[in-house]
Amino acid sequence: MKSKRYKKITSSHWGAFEAIIENGTLISTNPFQDDLNPNNISKLIPKAVYHKSRIKKPSIRKGWLNKIQDRSKNLRGNDEFQEVPWDEAIDIAANEIRRVKEKFGNGSIYGGSYGWSSAGKFHHAQTQLQRFLNSIGGYVGAFGSYSTAAAQVIIPHILGMNFLHLMFNFQNTWPTIEENTKNILMFGGINPNNSKVSMGGSTRHENDDWFRKFREKKINLINISPQKIDAPMGSNWLPIIPGTDTAFMLALAYELETEGLIDRDFLNSHTVGYEKFKKYLLGEEDNLPKNAEWAEKICGISKNEIKSIAKKIAEERTLITVAWSLQRAQNGEQPYWMATVLAAMLGQIGLPGGGIGFGYGAIGGVGNAIKNFGGLSFPKGKNNINDFIPVARIAEMLNSPGSQYEFNGEKRVYPDIKLIYWCGGNPFHHHQDLNTFNKAWQKPDTIIVNEPWWTATAKRADIVFPATTSYEREDVGKANGGDNYIFHMPKLIEPLGESKNDYNIFSMLSEKLGNYEQFTESKGDKEWIQELYNDFQEFFTKSGIDCPSLEELKNKSWFKLDVVGKKFASKPFQDFRDNPNKNPLETPSGKIEIFSEKIYSFGYSECPGHPIWIEPDEWLGSKLTKNFPYHLVSPQPNDKLHSQLECAIADIPNERPTPAMINPKDAKILNIKNGEIIKIFNNRGACLARSILSLDIKQGVISLPTGAWFEVDGKGVEKQGNPNALTFDKGTSRLGQGPSAHTTLVNVEKIN
Repeated sequence: MKSKRYKKITSSHWGAFEAIIENGTLISTNPFQDDLNPNNISKLIPKAVYHKSRIKKPSIRKGWLNKIQDRSKNLRGNDEFQEVPWDEAIDIAANEIRRVKEKFGNGSIYGGSYGWSSAGKFHHAQTQLQRFLNSIGGYVGAFGSYSTAAAQVIIPHILGMNFLHLMFNFQNTWPTIEENTKNILMFGGINPNNSKVSMGGSTRHENDDWFRKFREKKINLINISPQKIDAPMGSNWLPIIPGTDTAFMLALAYELETEGLIDRDFLNSHTVGYEKFKKYLLGEEDNLPKNAEWAEKICGISKNEIKSIAKKIAEERTLITVAWSLQRAQNGEQPYWMATVLAAMLGQIGLPGGGIGFGYGAIGGVGNAIKNFGGLSFPKGKNNINDFIPVARIAEMLNSPGSQYEFNGEKRVYPDIKLIYWCGGNPFHHHQDLNTFNKAWQKPDTIIVNEPWWTATAKRADIVFPATTSYEREDVGKANGGDNYIFHMPKLIEPLGESKNDYNIFSMLSEKLGNYEQFTESKGDKEWIQELYNDFQEFFTKSGIDCPSLEELKNKSWFKLDVVGKKFASKPFQDFRDNPNKNPLETPSGKIEIFSEKIYSFGYSECPGHPIWIEPDEWLGSKLTKNFPYHLVSPQPNDKLHSQLECAIADIPNERPTPAMINPKDAKILNIKNGEIIKIFNNRGACLARSILSLDIKQGVISLPTGAWFEVDGKGVEKQGNPNALTFDKGTSRLGQGPSAHTTLVNVEKIN
C-alpha cells in the first residue's frame, strides 16, 4: 500500500515551521518559507513528541493514592505511580479539590503556570488553568515572571508605565535606530539567540539582518557583558565582572557630571530628584566619589575606557540598552534605574534612536516597527482571591506559611497552601536553589499536574493528567507583540496514549465540581476557537486592515497582516519630551523619577530613593571567593526554549550533562580539558557539566545554560547539568522580590 504523506504549516514559540506527516506520524520538519534566518529547534519536535518520557495515561502517586502515613509526601520524586482510568482519576482529583476548598478555602490553592507550553492562543496552559480555578472560586496567584520580575516593579515607579507595554510598544524600533543612532551601549548585550523566541511565536527572525545594517552604517556597538556571545558579531566587547554594571554606570554618570557633559535643561524640565542623586554620585554623603578610578576596582573595566565611553555617548546620539539578565540578580532593580538616570543625564530620552531601551534581544519582536494588537485571548474570568506572591517566592511561601514579608511597599503574609495545581511550565527548571525548593515542595497536601512528559515536576506530583502537545490539537497562533503573522495550527497527529488537551481536562473536572457551565459556557474547544477568532477578525476589519476568516486561514495555513513598516514605528517619550506638562508620565511627579519619594518612603536600605551601588552577597569581589572562586551565570539555552524538548536533546550522545563554558586560563588552573566532565558546586548543591573552553567568556566566570531536567543521583549531585541546583534564591530586594539567579558563586573540580 502506498504511504500517505503530506505537509502542514504550524507555529511554535521559536517560529513557524513545516511539518511532514506520513501515515499519521510526524516524521520531520522544515523551516517556514518566509523565515530567512530560521533556528533549528523545530527539528527536535518529532523526537520529543514520541519520546519514551511521554505520559500516556492518568497516573497517581502510590503513596498518595494508598493514603500511606501523611500520604508519603516526603517521597515525591522517588515514589511509583499507578495508572488509573480517566473517570477514576477525575473523580479523585475533583474530590480532593472539593475537600481543600471546603476545609481550607480557595486561598489555600496555588495556581502555578508559566504559560510557555504552546504558542496557540486558545490552548494556552496558563490561561486555561486560571479560568478553571477562577470558575471554582479563585486561587492564590503570582506577580511577575522569572524573566522580568524586578523590572516589572521598578519601571512603573521611575517611568510610570507597565514594563512589558513599554518594551513591546514604546521603544525605539530597528529602522529608527538604523537612521539615527551612533552608539548602542548594551549592558548585558543584545543576545542574537534569545531574540529567536517569542511568547506567541516569532516568525521572521530579523535581528541578525538589522545588526548587519548597523555595522554597515558604522554604528558603534558596545557589549558590556561577561560573555562575548551575548551580543552580535562586530560588537566591541568589554568583559565586565558580573553584577557590577551599576558601578560602571555610576562612573559614566560621574564623568558626565564633572566634565560638564550633562543636559541640565532636560534634567530640570523632565526629571525630579537629580540634585539628591548628585550628592551621592559625587561622594558628598559617604566621602566616596563614584569616579572611574573607583569603578575600575569593582567592575574590572579600565578607568580610561570608562572616561572614553562617557565622552563618546555624550557627543553622539546614544541608545542605552539593558538586558533582562541584569535584573535577574540581587539588587537587580538598580541597573535598570541607573541606566534610566544615565539616559536622562544625556538628555536624549524622546529623541529618535536615543535614550533608554530594555529587553532588545531578550525575546523576539522587541525593536520591530509594527502596530501591536491584542485579541485572541481566552477570557480568564474573575479571581475572587486577592492574595498573591511574587513569582519566585514559592519556596518561602511553602516553608513559612503565615510569616510576614515585604514587597513593593506592602507588608504581606504568605498563605498556607494545601493544594498546588500546575499546568504549563516546569518549576524544577526555572526556580532557584532547587534542593531547597524540592524540600518545600513536600509541604502541600496535594499537587496536581497537567503535563505531556515526565518532567521533574510531573515526577514530584501526586495526580498527573497526560496533556496533549501543540501538535495533537487545533489552535490559532499569533505572537503577543512584534510579529505580523497569524497561523492556523492544525491537529497534525492523533493524541498519544490517552492524553487530552487542558480544556477537556478542566471541562471534565468542572462537570464533577458543578462549575461546568461557568467554565465552558457550553462551548467545545472548536467553538471557542471560532468565537475568539471572530472577535479578532472584527477588530481588524473595523481598523481597515484585511484579515481572513478562520476558514480562509485554515485553507491558506497562514496570513500576513499589513501592520509592519516605518509608519508604525513608535516614538517613545517624544510627546513627553516635547511638552512634559501637557503629556506627563504616570509617575507621582509626572516626570522621570531620578529620586522617588515613594520608594524612599518604603525605608528599604537595599533600595533607597535613588539608584546606588550595593555589593551583592555573592560576587567576585566577595570574601566568599576563597572557597568559591568562580561566578556562575545561567543564560537561556540556544538549542531549545526553557526546558521544552529537553528529553530529545538529552538522548543525543555527549550532549548531557549540559556544556558549561569556561575560560581556558581557568581551565588550565583546574587541569580541565575541553569536553571533560566536571562538577560545579557550592553550599547549596552540586551538578555535573561538560567543559567547553572558550575565550568568549571572562576569566573567573562560568556559563551554564538552563533547561536540563533536574535529576539527582544517590550522592546528591544533579546529573544533567541544571544550574538551578546551585543558584542563589533570595529576592532581588524588598521592592521587587524578583529572582536573583545571577548572584551565584561556585567552585569547580574535574571528575576523574
